[in-house]
Amino acid sequence: MTAEERWVGVDDVAAHLDVNKDSIYRWINNKGLPAHKVGRLFRFKLSEIDNWVRAGGVGETASNGPSYDGD
Repeated sequence: MTAEERWVGVDDVAAHLDVNKDSIYRWINNKGLPAHKVGRLFRFKLSEIDNWVRAGGVGETASNGPSYDGD
């Protein structure tokens, strides 16, 4: 890779994973989603997010409801 991977925000990660932003914040707090705090904002590297998902980050079964955020 010639260019360094850019940092992205919560909106970008939510879109990348096709989930609600609230899920991202919940996964940071409860599931160890890799996030870096910069001031008051969270920043992410999508490669870290992809690795976390592949490693079973959220798990196959949601313990507190469905695995989608369709309100």
